[in-house]
Amino acid sequence: MKRLITTHSLAWIVAIAGSFAVLPAWAVDLKIGVVDYGKLMEASPQAKTVVDAIRTEFTPRQRDLQNEQQSLKAKEEKLQKDGATMTEDQRQRTEKELRDSYRDLSRKQQEVQDDFNARRNEEMSRLQKTLIEEVRVYAKAQNFDLVIADGVIYSTPTLDITPAILSALQSHAPAAKTSAPAPAAPKPQGK
Repeated sequence: MKRLITTHSLAWIVAIAGSFAVLPAWAVDLKIGVVDYGKLMEASPQAKTVVDAIRTEFTPRQRDLQNEQQSLKAKEEKLQKDGATMTEDQRQRTEKELRDSYRDLSRKQQEVQDDFNARRNEEMSRLQKTLIEEVRVYAKAQNFDLVIADGVIYSTPTLDITPAILSALQSHAPAAKTSAPAPAAPKPQGK
């Protein structure tokens, strides 16, 4: 989840930097930090907890859809095998049932995908608020004057406070549960 710095935000950053540039060097002692927000979204224990929770929530529905798909394939294979011995009416009825079942399966898959995307967006929004608050708390506690996230083209490693923020997030994370990995969640379509 990357956000681009808007023109308005960039204008404010330039204005702030410009206002400090007109002050004498001895009057300005800025403490600036850079946060790799993408890394926080991937590596924080809170992000991993969100991903695991969503995966656990949607695994049963995904498994049901896979079972239904396998059942339909078996019925289709049976039709291909037995189609020659069926009456025309039986074959047409079975073909119609298969078409209707595949259409129903497709609708169910789309519903699960839509539910998954909505749930993921909801949880990512909550996670984003948590991460932003953690950065604010850390920046205030460490007396930073400015913390920059997305849109940074270059910064020295000394300005990167991402590892420190990750450490703070890990210290606030609930104890990790050890369990077998769940099957992969459905992949978002499009985009």
